[in-house]
Amino acid sequence: MEKDAGEIDLSFEDDCCNTSSRKRHHSDAVKKNLVTRLNRVEGQIRGIKGLIEKETYCDGVITQIAATQAALNSVAKILEGHLKGCVVDRINEGDMEVLDEFVVTIQKLMKK
Repeated sequence: MEKDAGEIDLSFEDDCCNTSSRKRHHSDAVKKNLVTRLNRVEGQIRGIKGLIEKETYCDGVITQIAATQAALNSVAKILEGHLKGCVVDRINEGDMEVLDEFVVTIQKLMKK
């Protein structure tokens, strides 16, 4: 399947959610994509810190914070696609424990 320019590749290895190999969840391509995006976020955080240390006017700092949040959202979107696939795969395999794990994750997010 061909991708448009800029489209994110959300394909995963067939055994991404196999409970016997739960340490490795992503294909090499997805892992590289995630690490690249997280490195960019890390750089943006350092940039924000630098802006604060230089006493940059607040609107510049807020703009950079918004850009960093958008970058983190893109990482979350990739992981969301992965999560959906894993949950479905595990349910189809009869592993209903995944629902408890999913509920715990949602509960953690709701505490924010």
